[in-house]
Amino acid sequence: MAKSTQSGDTQSGTILHVDMDAFFVSVELLRRPELRGLPVAVGGSGSRGVVASASYEARSYGVSSAMPAGQARRLCPEIVFLPGDHQLYQEVSGRIMVILRSFTPLVEPLSLDEAFLDVAGAHRQPVEIGHLIRGQVREEEGISCAVGVAAIKFLAKLGSKLAKPEPTRSGPSEGVGVFEVPVGEERAFLAPRPVSDIWGVGPATLARLSRIGIATIGELAQFPLERLEQVVGKAHGQHLHSLANAVDPRPVIPETAPKSMSHEKTFPRDVYTHDALGAELVALSDSVASRLRTARVAGRTVTIKVRFGDFTTITRSHTLASPVDSGVVLAREAKRLLEEVDVDPGVRLIGVGVSELEDPGQRQLSLEDAGAPSWHDVDRAVDRIRDRFGTEAIHTGGIADAGPRQTGWTRPS
Repeated sequence: MAKSTQSGDTQSGTILHVDMDAFFVSVELLRRPELRGLPVAVGGSGSRGVVASASYEARSYGVSSAMPAGQARRLCPEIVFLPGDHQLYQEVSGRIMVILRSFTPLVEPLSLDEAFLDVAGAHRQPVEIGHLIRGQVREEEGISCAVGVAAIKFLAKLGSKLAKPEPTRSGPSEGVGVFEVPVGEERAFLAPRPVSDIWGVGPATLARLSRIGIATIGELAQFPLERLEQVVGKAHGQHLHSLANAVDPRPVIPETAPKSMSHEKTFPRDVYTHDALGAELVALSDSVASRLRTARVAGRTVTIKVRFGDFTTITRSHTLASPVDSGVVLAREAKRLLEEVDVDPGVRLIGVGVSELEDPGQRQLSLEDAGAPSWHDVDRAVDRIRDRFGTEAIHTGGIADAGPRQTGWTRPS
């Protein structure tokens, strides 16, 4: 059966899934240690806010990611909400990915806080590597993670879930840390587990499977494929049938360059003016641009996303002549796009995105910018300040459509 410690003679799979424990909250508690032991959530605290991450103390009340803030407060009135700091999480994630790549070059990040690794070429055993990763992440970053070990991605990810701590009111109970599903025991391990453990089984699919008497993965594995396809569709049926039989041929694919980057904000109350929305676009553009520079990419197409109070959502895009990674330029283009939008109905959410990413070295000087002050040095100076003093060391207070003297860079009071 599955193992939670180092296996003996049993052959180990070489795919690891590493998943941080309550990542956003864990990072925030490093700078707010006085909140340790309390129910804490990162996310919007207003009536329209959403929980992005919850501490294990909060989870013990039923609070979970993607839950509306209002519901979280009803479940746990004493919950402490903290605003998110995406740039900080990106920086911590980048350092964690460096740790993972010290064990193998075959690292496939899934998000800021989780990744697959293929350690087939490593000298150490996979389970040992899992424990070493946990120790190094805790020592260097001060946060914990869980590791699943298996021969296929599906089971490695399920293993990391089973390795995690359990939420209690007094804090997380100790999890096993590293959970292994040995080679050859996959189907026996899966058979008694609920079908909801399979990727792609949401509430609708779960209801369909329940109607035909399928509750466990073992029952799903034995169910005739043709009949399953009639119930959930051909492609979905084949996907579920394969995973239920521990068939998942997907390899670990090392990280490729991102295709786009974006950031958005939901307002506690609808916003009705271009000026107010434009100010938000400045901050959002600065955040996106900083992430572009961290990733050493620049983008040609700028897109704004506008969601109105009735949830109607529109986008407006403009493709530039050369790639940019400057918050000033992104904000200028985003504000131009916003001018074309009638905001009288009231805006609930606004976002900025950049796509068609490429090497910033491909940037060309346009006739429009010839002879104008370059933003390159300004952006790099801001990056250096933030690297040295933290992400909150300098903010954008406003922006101009002309030169550096009007950028509105400010130091927090």
